[in-house]
Amino acid sequence: MLRRSVIFVLVVVLAMLGWQPASAATWSRSFYWGVATAGFQSEGSAPDSNWSRYVATAGGVDPYGNAVDFRHRYAEDIALAAGMGVNTFRFSVEWAQVEPRPGVWDAGELAYYDDVVRHIRAAGMTPMITLSHWVYPGWVADQGGFSNPRTVDDFVEFASRIVPRYPNALWVTFNEPVAFLSEELKIGAVNPLQISVWQADVVRAHRQTYDLIHRLDPSAKVTSNQSFYAGFNAATDLVVMDQIRDKVDFVGLDYYYGVSLDNLTALNAGSGDLWNVKLQPEGIYDALRYYANRYPNLPLYIVENGIPTDNGKPRADGYPREAALRDSIFWVQRAKADGIDVIGYNYWSITDNYEWGSYRPRFGLYTVDALTDPSLTRHATAAVPVYRDVIANGGVPEGYRLVQGPASCSLVDPLASCLAPPDPDGPLAHLG
Repeated sequence: MLRRSVIFVLVVVLAMLGWQPASAATWSRSFYWGVATAGFQSEGSAPDSNWSRYVATAGGVDPYGNAVDFRHRYAEDIALAAGMGVNTFRFSVEWAQVEPRPGVWDAGELAYYDDVVRHIRAAGMTPMITLSHWVYPGWVADQGGFSNPRTVDDFVEFASRIVPRYPNALWVTFNEPVAFLSEELKIGAVNPLQISVWQADVVRAHRQTYDLIHRLDPSAKVTSNQSFYAGFNAATDLVVMDQIRDKVDFVGLDYYYGVSLDNLTALNAGSGDLWNVKLQPEGIYDALRYYANRYPNLPLYIVENGIPTDNGKPRADGYPREAALRDSIFWVQRAKADGIDVIGYNYWSITDNYEWGSYRPRFGLYTVDALTDPSLTRHATAAVPVYRDVIANGGVPEGYRLVQGPASCSLVDPLASCLAPPDPDGPLAHLG
């Protein structure tokens, strides 16, 4: 009894000092319904950066132009999201915009992001802010990017300037770090001999930034969203996620494509023909179950999920965006009903954008013809009213019939997804 009393007093004292056990951590929403975008891909007005340099010199890429001009249309895009009932808006603060030269902080650019967040909050939405969506300033590129340990200190300093401006936010330090590494290799920013240094620096940058964010704002929630490579995450998670598992408040995952005995079309992703990949919406359940088992004490958030078309044309497989959206949400509900702690879902993306060298893959709920329409008009796809209805009703209704059923022997999470596939006839959870 004395021991229990001492423990009780200790807990009370710690609570008075502001400490909370992990189980007491609170989330501002019962479920986060979101849309996503990213700075370089959507803003336009691109400053000097690793990616603006690559686009200016590489052959075989679409000219960047002004992307979809989120920079001047953010109020419109945020209003479009609010019109669907979205309560979370993901975007990135571009390091290259706010610190164009070492130690030089652009007050006008900081004010621009302040106004973006002001509009998000005024619409009743939670900002999810990405600090690194594959792009960094040209001066950082000149010093070797994240293959130079000095960049870790520079990145943490950047974070220290941004985080205090936006309390009570959801934070993503690095977007898809394994994919980030792949893109860095593609554009020549990293060579194979530098991979181990790059990996160690990104891990160190995340860990220091996580601690920084929690010192500045104990209410913040932080992750580094992981791309789900169907069949391979047991290996890819070794690169970063396993190294930061004690420095994330939730697992952010991006799920797009599956693999099965009767579907190997994911190979088209390697050539950039994303619209030729046959989707496997049931794989989102397998991905959630995989991470629930790998990191059992962390809630899960689908930070990105979506479907590409070829320049806005109907998909050759006849599977429309609105059907893929409903089917995917169905499997999220099944995961929740089975006890998997999934707390949010973001659709990628609110509008079409610059998909790392090409405007051809169209992921947007609102489609924009960036190459031929000078007005950059946002046109609603059929998925817009569907997402609005899904959010309003907390998912698809009981009795919903899948447009595309499960694949034969899914290998999204081998061998579990094949030997113990999710039951499409089970109960559905209400997502709030």
